[in-house]
Amino acid sequence: MPAPRLISGLSELAPDYDALICDIWGVVHDGRAHHPEAAAALKRFREGHGPVVLLTNAPRTAESVAEQFRAFGVPRDCYDAIITSGGAARADLAARAAGGTLALYYIGPERDMAVFDGLDIRLAGIEEAQVALCTGLVDDLTETPAQYSDILARMRAKSLPMICANPDLKVHRGKQLCWCAGALARDYEALGGAAIYYGKPRLPVYDIARAATKGAKRVLAIGDGLVTDIRGANAAGLDALFIADGIHGEEIEPYTPEHLVQLFAGEGVWAHAAARALSW
Repeated sequence: MPAPRLISGLSELAPDYDALICDIWGVVHDGRAHHPEAAAALKRFREGHGPVVLLTNAPRTAESVAEQFRAFGVPRDCYDAIITSGGAARADLAARAAGGTLALYYIGPERDMAVFDGLDIRLAGIEEAQVALCTGLVDDLTETPAQYSDILARMRAKSLPMICANPDLKVHRGKQLCWCAGALARDYEALGGAAIYYGKPRLPVYDIARAATKGAKRVLAIGDGLVTDIRGANAAGLDALFIADGIHGEEIEPYTPEHLVQLFAGEGVWAHAAARALSW
């Protein structure tokens, strides 16, 4: 496996690409505030090279993420489109509800329930539900996946399929590490349960993102998650820029090509280049 190219800014790679597919959490913002240098780099790329599509495993609609951007101060002129795993999960639920009211068991915070607003859905307990939707832990600031073991066991006894609207295992909110829906889906599969994932690294969401680039041929994927962003880019046949000071920040020292090769090999992935953070 060749060593990744260590770069100081996106400007070193930009001439080789005509579109970006960029992760959001850990790259553009940290869950509390946006990274101004990252937003400025995306804007510079848009102005001189091509479209920027933001691809996130957020269990929300694109409209909801855009609203969050406004609260975080993310400028509107640094991207062309937002593609979310929540939007893909909503499409699945809409198809299931097309034949009549869908009985849904929901796991997640109240703020994410907007992902099924307007659909013919009735919230139900495990025994009555036809499918479960997981957008995350109810309180990801204090809870851990282990606290859901009894719920997952009851779901498995019912053979209830779980739609996972966020395949991420963990994210940083500010400096705090929080568990995501992907961790519960992983534990459910370990029990023999069926989990249906929407988002990175699954290929269908990359097909949607590539369509949003409007025919770009040379696409660079940017992200900080090895098992989501980088693995997804590899599967989609895209060059990848790894943002090292994101979710894996505690694992990258020493920050050398040789150490990054070892880190990538541990997950069976590879990135064309790496940067501490996204900047121009």
